[in-house]
Amino acid sequence: MRFLSVSETSDGYRATLEEAAAPRPTPGETLVRVVASGVNRADLSQIAGRYPPPPGEPEILGLELSGTVVATGAKVCALVAGGAHAELAAVPDGQLIPVPTGMGLVDAAGLPEAFLTAFLNLAAEGGLAEGGRALVHAGASGVGLAAIQTAKFLGASVAATTRSASKLEALRKAGADLAIDTGSERFEDAIARAWGRDAVDVVLDPVGADTLTGDLEVLSPGGRIVTIATMSGARASLDLSALMRKRARLIGSTLRSRSRAEKARLVATFRTKMQAGFESGRLRAAIDAVFPPERAAEAFTRMRENRNAGKILIDWTS
Repeated sequence: MRFLSVSETSDGYRATLEEAAAPRPTPGETLVRVVASGVNRADLSQIAGRYPPPPGEPEILGLELSGTVVATGAKVCALVAGGAHAELAAVPDGQLIPVPTGMGLVDAAGLPEAFLTAFLNLAAEGGLAEGGRALVHAGASGVGLAAIQTAKFLGASVAATTRSASKLEALRKAGADLAIDTGSERFEDAIARAWGRDAVDVVLDPVGADTLTGDLEVLSPGGRIVTIATMSGARASLDLSALMRKRARLIGSTLRSRSRAEKARLVATFRTKMQAGFESGRLRAAIDAVFPPERAAEAFTRMRENRNAGKILIDWTS
């Protein structure tokens, strides 16, 4: 089978298609012929040597895919801990998701990582409930747009941020009640003006150091800040007296490193609570761009330069 091998260059990435033996599924795994795979910032970190796959998982890049089950032809998408950027992948059975009715098979590759991350951290970790308020940073990313939709589906109001005014419309289209350009104003001021002080129940934050102080400022008493990445840096100053005064919780969360059993439970809960949203069309994968594997370097560069609004996909059938 062919798979993507990617390395950094001075001005972007170099991607080549290389050959490897097809994976041999172990008990509890299903062999999937990949139709499309999703590009994620975790891929960029792995390429840079900062984010290796968990022990025992494939070294090949890629955390999500769509395709057909080799044995049955069933259309599926899946979350994996590695190996998605290839023509074939051995997927843990508990991490398979049937492609929702009406969703294209290529687009379905943009569903697993983004929506499972959003659901895990807003609902399970953050406890976001109907009538609550959520703040989603980096709202135009694949996870961000999925998080906006997920929060609305759960019955919450949503504020979302972006550093680019050109991406504000993408936030609104996804359902954001308040779309904030942090290049022109502080998100703390925009939220206070629209919702008042201490108004946010759950913050989903992939930014890290630059936003933590502001997150705590807008948080309601008993609110939760869920940190899922550190794009602006991993070291931050925190006012512990404010944390105590608001009885707030600061939660660190990752998905890739969780066990297969934990991921299977997450996928089962996700299918029970969220699948209907995809079937009805209320939830959809927001696709920014699709590249053939021969142009994968452009896909990785587009993500590194933060030019995307939504998911970037590799189409293995093109």
